[in-house]
Amino acid sequence: MHVRTEGRTWTGTGLRFSGLGHYFPRNRRFHDGEVTVGGRTYPPGAADELGVRSLHVADEDETLEFMAVQAARAALEDAGHDASDADLVVLANWTDRQWIPEIAPGVATALGAHGALAFDVCGACTGFVHGVQTAAAMLNGHPGWRRAVVVAADRFTRRARPGTRGQLVFGDAAGAVVLEKGDPDDPSGLLDSVLDCDSTEADTVAARPPEGWLRPKPELIDLAVRSSLKVADNVLTRNGLKTSDIDWLVPHPGNNAIHAGVRDGLDLPREKFLTNFADRGNTGCASIPIALSEFSRSGVLSPGDLVLSTAVGSGWYYGGLLYRL
Repeated sequence: MHVRTEGRTWTGTGLRFSGLGHYFPRNRRFHDGEVTVGGRTYPPGAADELGVRSLHVADEDETLEFMAVQAARAALEDAGHDASDADLVVLANWTDRQWIPEIAPGVATALGAHGALAFDVCGACTGFVHGVQTAAAMLNGHPGWRRAVVVAADRFTRRARPGTRGQLVFGDAAGAVVLEKGDPDDPSGLLDSVLDCDSTEADTVAARPPEGWLRPKPELIDLAVRSSLKVADNVLTRNGLKTSDIDWLVPHPGNNAIHAGVRDGLDLPREKFLTNFADRGNTGCASIPIALSEFSRSGVLSPGDLVLSTAVGSGWYYGGLLYRL
């Protein structure tokens, strides 16, 4: 069954990303030469072939809640706001799901956002898109609310089955944005969002008890490329845009084969395809916000840039965001 969730055009709502933040765990593993991890030794060049030169691994004290709080604080500071100014805290996460309580209330408490409604969303690696679209709808529908903190955090290293090459690709991180109501006439801001689901492909990627290790099927790469291209075409077409009109594609990165398929399918110049995959790995739902934060701080991304972000995730979910920084 294919379920289509109609996207929302946010042009004219004044919604914008007023702050960006990220957190990378202290332990950074470099893939120089021979790499031994999880009881398996990989020969020199194995990591180069996969495209990940380094990634971060969270220590035991760097819990998902801890990482999320650090990223959220950085985003609030970037926006020039105190946590008490937040009306909503949305946490996207799939690697550390638990029964109750949800993790977001603990994040809100640690931040000092005591008046905020706080809850979790999932959507696997589309979690950031899911969180932003949910927050946008709630802010737009609630006349008294002005500001949401959307955090995406995953400890992806814990979902890599020992002995698989996922150990050289999956990294840990947290990223956050402050989504805020501003001037409706401001041309910058969140322009469009979409999140779709094709449940017939739900088992293409799975991570089930008791170990919770990721188990992808061989058709994952082709499905991920097709879904990413479908999202991009949908968002660009309904906004009257061509690929050449966007300044950057900042996607959720999967692996080098998916990247190449998306670039070729969009006829996108390599220099417009922007990820930190080589230095941070695949960080799950945190991938897009950490890239936005890191590249904004380094000056690669600039105010006014038109950005398209696409993401795919187990479910099978595929979605995207169009926004001007």
